[in-house]
Amino acid sequence: MSEGSTVESLDVRGYVEFHAAGQAAVGEFHCSECGYGIVVQRVLPSCPMCGGGAWEASTWSPFSRAGDLPLQ
Repeated sequence: MSEGSTVESLDVRGYVEFHAAGQAAVGEFHCSECGYGIVVQRVLPSCPMCGGGAWEASTWSPFSRAGDLPLQ
């Protein structure tokens, strides 16, 4: 490397893992093409809305919206 060169590290916070239709999975997923949501306990299907084959695991949590509620 020459003087003054920098090496940038990969930022994993922006990484999204995709799961393919036909892959064994358990949980809540959203179609990466149209956003359709499903809950599976065996195998990811093709998206019934758009036919897409790539799914993103949902990051939903029962406490994720707690900060949005007004205080009383």
